[in-house]
Order: sequence, then C-alpha cells, then structure tokens
Amino acid sequence: MTPQRIRTAVIGAGFSGLGAAIALRRAGHHDFVVLERSPDVGGTWWDNTYPGCRCDVPSNLYSFSFLPNPDWPETFSPRGEIQRYLRRCAEDEGVLPHIRFGVSLDRAAWDEDAVAWRLQTSDGELLAERLITGTGGLVEPKLPEIDGLDSFAGRVVHTARWDHSLDLAGKRVGVIGTGSSSIQVIPELAKVAGHLDVFQRTPAWVLPHMNRRTSRLERALFRRFPVTQRADRAFTTVYMEVGNLIMTRRPGLFRTLEAISRWHLKRQLPDHPQLHAKLTPDYRLGCKRITLSNHYLRTFGRPHVELVTEGMVAVDAGGITTRDGVRHELDVLVLGTGFQVTEMPAAARVVGRDGRTLQDVWSGSPEAYLGTTVAGFPNLFTLLGPNTGLGAGSIVTMIEAQLDYAVACLDAMDTHRLATIEPREDVQHAFNVDVQQRSQGTVWLSGGCSSWYLADDGRNVTLWPDLMAAFEKRTRAFDLTEHVTTPADDVAARPEPVAV
Repeated sequence: MTPQRIRTAVIGAGFSGLGAAIALRRAGHHDFVVLERSPDVGGTWWDNTYPGCRCDVPSNLYSFSFLPNPDWPETFSPRGEIQRYLRRCAEDEGVLPHIRFGVSLDRAAWDEDAVAWRLQTSDGELLAERLITGTGGLVEPKLPEIDGLDSFAGRVVHTARWDHSLDLAGKRVGVIGTGSSSIQVIPELAKVAGHLDVFQRTPAWVLPHMNRRTSRLERALFRRFPVTQRADRAFTTVYMEVGNLIMTRRPGLFRTLEAISRWHLKRQLPDHPQLHAKLTPDYRLGCKRITLSNHYLRTFGRPHVELVTEGMVAVDAGGITTRDGVRHELDVLVLGTGFQVTEMPAAARVVGRDGRTLQDVWSGSPEAYLGTTVAGFPNLFTLLGPNTGLGAGSIVTMIEAQLDYAVACLDAMDTHRLATIEPREDVQHAFNVDVQQRSQGTVWLSGGCSSWYLADDGRNVTLWPDLMAAFEKRTRAFDLTEHVTTPADDVAARPEPVAV
C-alpha cells in the first residue's frame, strides 16, 4: 500500500507541537498532521503528574503570547491547569482534528527519491514533505547509574512516570536526587511516608516561592482590559531578562540572591544549624537551575525525614548502602533524576540525507542553526533544539521565536517553489561558534558546577547565552541566502499532498 503523503508532520502535542500546529493553521498551511503518543495534549504537562508538580515560571509568561489566559487561578500554575490551558488552546484554534492521539514515531528517514521524510509510526507509514519535531527535552526519564538498581525488590518510580496507585502511607521511602522535580515532590511525600530518606549529591539554591492565588478582581480586570495582562507579561519579561543579563554577563551580581537563599534556609530551619552546611551549595547561584519552594527546606526539620549526603555505593533488594557503610532500608524508591536532555532521545530516530541519525551527527554535543534547522537534514525543524533553553524566562517565548523562523522557511518554500531547504554548513558553524563564545563568560561555565546544561565535552548545548529578545530578533531576520535549497522544478514530479 502506498503511504499517505502529507505536506507537514508535527511530532508531539505539548507547547512546541501545539504551537507549531496553531502557527501553521494561522499562516494558511492547512495540510498537516500532529502525531502524539499520549491520549491527550500537554506533552511534559501530561506526562509529569507527580504530587506537587507545578511550573516555576509565572503563568502569564508561561503561555502563548497570542492566547492569553485571564483566568489563571494562581500566579504559578500547577500542572493540571497548564494541561487544561493547552487543551483549550487546541480546541479554540481548531487544531484537534489534525492530531492523531496514541501514535508514536519510531523512525523518520529522509527519502531522497520521494523528496520527503518517510515516517515509521505505530499506526503505519507516512510520507511528510516537511517535518517539525516538538518532542522537547523533558521527555525521556534519566535513570541513575547505581550498582544493583535492578535488584531492588520494592517499588521503583520515576517522577516523570508517576504511578498514582502507589500507596506510600507508612512506607520507608527513598528519594534519589534534589533537582527541580524532587524539590516539589519531597514535601508531599513527607506528608504520608513513615520514613523518608533523601539522597543528595549536590544541594540546590532554593529561593522563596512567590506563588499566590489570583483574586477575582484581578481576573476580571484581565478579561475586561486585556492590556493590563499584556502589561503584566511585559513586566515579567523584563524581570526575567534582568536575570538572563546577570547569568550571561555579570554572574557575580547574584551574590545578593545567594544571601537571600541562605537567609531563606536559616528561616526555614532555625533549629537545625547542622543541616545548613549540607543544604548550602558551594557553586554560584544560576550555575544549575534555580529552584523555588517554601516547603522543601523545612521538610528536613521533620523527625521522620533524613538528608543523606554520603554517596550511594550500591542498591540491593532491601535498600541502599552509602559510602559510610550505612544501609538504608527502603520499601519504595523514587527517582527524581531528571531527563535525558543533552542526549535528546528523539535524535536517535531521525535519519538525514547521508544515512546518519541526528544522534550520530551530534555525537553527544548537539548543535543546530537557531536551535531549529540542521545541515544535512532537509525540511527538518527541531523545536526546543540545542541552545534554546533559558536560565531565566519562558521557553514558550523561545518556541514562538523558532516558529517565526520555521514558518518563514515554509513560506519561502511556497513562494519560490522550493522542494527542500536547510541551513548552509558554514552559516550553522558560524552561529554555533558565536554561541560557544558567548557562553564562556556565563555562570553555567564559570559557576563551579557540573549540570545537565553541558555536554560531556564541556560545551553549553542547552541554554541560549543571551536575552530572549536577542533570540527573537535573530529568528525574525530570515535570510534565504543562508540556506541551501532545491527548486521544485529540479526534482521528479510527485503526487499532490493529501489535505487532512
């Protein structure tokens, strides 16, 4: 059977994939499908359902600029509110009919003869002339490398794959990791566990959380006078940009926030000075992801919660042994060990013109042009690709900027009757040399820590080393001469795409 040929395929229905679908439809590109492996939209906000999960970016900024929500119940939204917001966006923008739920991508290979991406999916084969990946970086859980982990006889659950049937009441629970997810889930686990061991390798800088309930008057004002919500978003953007400016150019200015974090720690644990040193980082604030919580630190003052800072040696059927020889008996093991960010699992499934996967080409150190297109991978657009993350701010802003560039590429293809488009190798190389040069003075490289922002070779492959506004400016300045293109007249005649 000849596979269905479509103009554009979008992988994923989180912020990236839905943003792409909406941008395509608004730009007049109607023949596209969205493949989503989950039963509903949301992406990471569908997958991550652990207790306490919420966004650490203000809601008015962590949302599409063109689809504001005046009814956020809190200033920092819990995951359920974000998922429902995305569902409303999909419904209101009319993109739900384009989404095929429960369909995962197994492989995408560029077919030179067909001049299209040949997609192997769980629902059969498709040909897509353009491919937009919106799988994000917070997708595949990262498991810790500890001897004997597979031998643990109790329940093991990763925060990104939470099992709500798990009964923790009175159980001996161990949590590995003290990153953003763990800092949210640990206070919730402490409410029900009989005993809680938290295995910390590196402490995190924790700042007070400014979340609050929004008032009815506030929500009414945003609905009646949308300009007030736009003003709130603009103020938050400026606030975040100051953080980006400090992280990328003046890391030393964060000493004030470090002092606030130390004050917060002492205020949360006034009767436990022995814990202060263990919970105080020895690296510069911002080097790792900054965390926000009013509950995490004080959890360690509870009598049934223990902070374990000795390194883990091995896991056996009944618990974990640490470097000091102590064996911690456990019934349940919770892995708060983050995601495979720099490895980008989807890269292993995307095969370019020369038969190599993105993973092969990147060799553990990803790079792209504007974090979006890659030489040797025609008509491919990777949303939230290399160097599109932020130290401060909203990744939704970055997604929208990438979509400006992607849609400009697609419009140019239609206007100039082009069969393929991809960045020139020298343009991509120059862009990434500039990114690495700009990264040198940032807190991520100079702050004295090792983080998931960096590849094994020490390159910053995750974060954008400048202001959000600078990225937006770069993506809006589309220049066709920076790309390698193939005129449609130079390829064999092909069937018309089937609109969906």
